[in-house]
Amino acid sequence: MSQESLQLHVLKTLDTQGEIADTQDFTLEDGAVVDQLVLLGALNSLLSKEMVEYKSLDTEVWYLSEEGKEIAETGSHEVTVFNAIPEGEEGIAIAELQSKLGNVAKIGQGKAFKNKWIKKNGANLVRSVEKVEDQTKDDLLVIKQTGTHSNAEVLKELKRRKLCDKQKVTTYSVKKGAKFALTIQKQATELTYEMMQSGEWRNQSFKKYNFDAVGISPPGGHLHPLLKVREEFRQIFFEMGFSEMPTNKFVESSFWNFDALFQPQQHPARDMHDTFFLKDPATTDSFPQELLKKVKDIHTNGGHGSIGYGYDWKEEEAQKLLLRTHTTAVSSNMLYHLANQPEFKPAKYFSIDRVFRNETVDATHLAEFHQVEGVVADKNLTLGDLIGFLEEFFKKLGVKNIRFKPAFNPYTEPSMEIFSYHEGLGKWVEIGNSGMFRPEMLLPLGLDPDVRVIAWGLSLERPTMIKYDIDNIRELLGHKVDLTMIKNNPVCRLDKKMGRELDGEDELSEAVPNPIH
Repeated sequence: MSQESLQLHVLKTLDTQGEIADTQDFTLEDGAVVDQLVLLGALNSLLSKEMVEYKSLDTEVWYLSEEGKEIAETGSHEVTVFNAIPEGEEGIAIAELQSKLGNVAKIGQGKAFKNKWIKKNGANLVRSVEKVEDQTKDDLLVIKQTGTHSNAEVLKELKRRKLCDKQKVTTYSVKKGAKFALTIQKQATELTYEMMQSGEWRNQSFKKYNFDAVGISPPGGHLHPLLKVREEFRQIFFEMGFSEMPTNKFVESSFWNFDALFQPQQHPARDMHDTFFLKDPATTDSFPQELLKKVKDIHTNGGHGSIGYGYDWKEEEAQKLLLRTHTTAVSSNMLYHLANQPEFKPAKYFSIDRVFRNETVDATHLAEFHQVEGVVADKNLTLGDLIGFLEEFFKKLGVKNIRFKPAFNPYTEPSMEIFSYHEGLGKWVEIGNSGMFRPEMLLPLGLDPDVRVIAWGLSLERPTMIKYDIDNIRELLGHKVDLTMIKNNPVCRLDKKMGRELDGEDELSEAVPNPIH
């Protein structure tokens, strides 16, 4: 039905009945129910012509979820479990019941135990009562038929079980307006040149303009808090003479992500529980074959003073495609290109971009996050140079009091965890990880034996959480982000005390996790 036909039907109904008490029961001539939003459009059009008046009627209606609909039709899980248990003392084995009913057994078993319908007899389940009533099914049928239930506790319990929920329903009461009529005069929406020339405008009915209506403000762009903190980190790196690495390849080969970093193929990080591997395409051979042979040899036989890992290195493992687990995969590629320059020149690289880990998502962990990484390559660098760079870098972040602790990483030796004293917590907390790349990684890339590479890293998300007082990382990145938060938060300025004072459960060490995978 067109909007004009619907408007005429509303007017005819008002002419016959005098008013429409509730449009919930309003139907078309053929008995079809009218969508309330469609009806609202027709009412607003008639209201603008002063032909009708209406008021909104808000009510709450309960509806069944898909699982609730299924139970209302076939019966509850607990009754299904009860019916699946034979009468008598023998009953049925728990494993057999689960095999027979699948997930229904897990859900219904607990409820049946709670209702004291069943009990354990050794490894079997037996009935505790002769018969049961499916009250859950009956309650759901009541909700389906009436849109509610007389027992509030029943509604609360069924909602907890995600079998039903409530939604707000808006309907309308309608009565005749000051200019009520059974015909609708089409109104002009604009005054045209032709109307003025012919004088037709004198006989036209114009649609009213609402000059008090506030115009729609053009939406302005807003930087996400992560981008604000990221820009502060970028400026610090630029001040220190670093160049930004290209990090636009989220998909990387296992070769660059693991093998070129002297990370063994049986390392736990290569398990799909830690790493996202691609299915299509699943592999690639797009890497230098000469370098591949060197990497294979260093893994299998060692060299340059190393005994290697002594295992059968497989090219098929190196060919696997994955979502990069760290931006160090980009660093190894950059160092390879640096080694192949006609003349070696010292280099300072940094990157800030997304990495992906098969993590369980919670308030402090995501399956994707940003890694901040700094890399310096020069001849005869020492551990003292690494410590000096770190002190200067964190000093620019406003972190002056730092300490170092020996650590282990597959491709750096020595390795150091970086700690800072947090006054709010009253203790030393980890804020990053660092190390000097091993010769087993650098020499196959083609770098001279006297070239040393130092590196360090930290995350971007959790310092941002501290800076902007965000307790749940899922509110910072992902589908739960509050756009108002993005709009209202100020520009980032990393001052002497970047974070707030945290309580004992909110560890700053969680803010800057170990970037080495």
